[in-house]
Amino acid sequence: MKKLALHWQILLGMILGLIFGFLMTQISWGVGFVTDWIKPIGTIFIKLLKLIAIPLILASLIKGISDLKDISKFRNIGLRTIVIYVGTTIMAITIGLLLVNVMQPGDGVSEETIAKITATYADDSDVQSKIVEAGKQKESGPLQFLEDMVPDNAFNAMGDNSLMLQVIFFAIFLGISMLLIGEKRAKPLKNLFDSLNDVVLKMVDLIMLIAPVAVFALLANVVVSSGDPDLLLALLKYTGTVVIGLLLMIVFYLLIVGSYTKKNPFWFLKEISPAQLLAFSTSSSAATLPVTMERVEEHIGVDKEVSSFVLPVGATINMDGTSLYQAVAAVFISQALAFDLTFADQLTIVLTALLASIGSAAVPGAGMVMLVIVLESIGFPADRFPIALALIFAVDRPLDMCRTVVNVTGDATVSMIVAKSVGKLGKPRVEDWDEHYDEVK
Repeated sequence: MKKLALHWQILLGMILGLIFGFLMTQISWGVGFVTDWIKPIGTIFIKLLKLIAIPLILASLIKGISDLKDISKFRNIGLRTIVIYVGTTIMAITIGLLLVNVMQPGDGVSEETIAKITATYADDSDVQSKIVEAGKQKESGPLQFLEDMVPDNAFNAMGDNSLMLQVIFFAIFLGISMLLIGEKRAKPLKNLFDSLNDVVLKMVDLIMLIAPVAVFALLANVVVSSGDPDLLLALLKYTGTVVIGLLLMIVFYLLIVGSYTKKNPFWFLKEISPAQLLAFSTSSSAATLPVTMERVEEHIGVDKEVSSFVLPVGATINMDGTSLYQAVAAVFISQALAFDLTFADQLTIVLTALLASIGSAAVPGAGMVMLVIVLESIGFPADRFPIALALIFAVDRPLDMCRTVVNVTGDATVSMIVAKSVGKLGKPRVEDWDEHYDEVK
């Protein structure tokens, strides 16, 4: 019998996880059982993905740069990547603002619902921590982003997944330096990173063997830890506005893939779907990065010279889904709490959401920190921040899962565009986990 494709296995795991999680909420001991015995499987899976993220970035980026014969190619790839990422982010914010102004989701929220949500979430420790974190980011100087990009200790940077930009900086610096000492002297070090890259990609294949079981565990835990279902229903119009915007963004990506790269958009969706499903399950584009790189390189055919730079940078600065959510959430909160926005305020939202997305961490919940910065930029009263965040906190996790899918899809799309523009989009070259198993068994 033909083996079920990986994306179908993961999708089946997600559906069974949702059903299992719902059934466990109906049993008195169910929530505790999922927390104690099911959740750890998902946590271990995410830890494994994070474990190989830094080695993968380091090995693939250094290999990609050291393979270049002409250093000007790297400049072309870098410039095109940044410009396209900024363009897609502006498009995402614009779609979000247009939708929220047309659908007016904040006008349908009653005073009673606002009072109930405020009483439930305003004093929540997570809400308060997001406000504190946003305050710290707001106090930083205009060039703090560049300052944070340069590590003072490469090994410290490699020991912390949140310092991914510093690892990228070090890898680029090392790769360019290897080019400048000449091929002969760089060869031993290049061979080391070439081999490390192959090993880490094989680790991705092995980790993906447990992906269907892991997403089952992750989704079951999401269901049993979700908030009051009545509050979720009260925010249905807001949730629907965000989801419609995210779907339009996916359509936008598919149109670009079809028109510019001349590839079948549905083929692209099928090949990238395991990464999308993992992004949905983990809510982290950083954790999903190893899988995104494996799918884009082996299953779509993007050359490592391109993917090794575009994807790690994208996981750090490209937050299309999160930026769209910022726009919708900021206007929704303003509508619900009767805070009038001018056209200038909405332009400020575009600029602030764009700048905030560049320095945002690629981890669950970073979007709410960005939202505080966006609200502050339009003069929203600081004393009402707890109420504002409480208003959307109940549905933040499911929406975080959805917007991470868009973030990852955007990264893959831009890698295809850049690869096509520099003649580095070739044929897929898939390698299974047991490709060389016969040699060692």
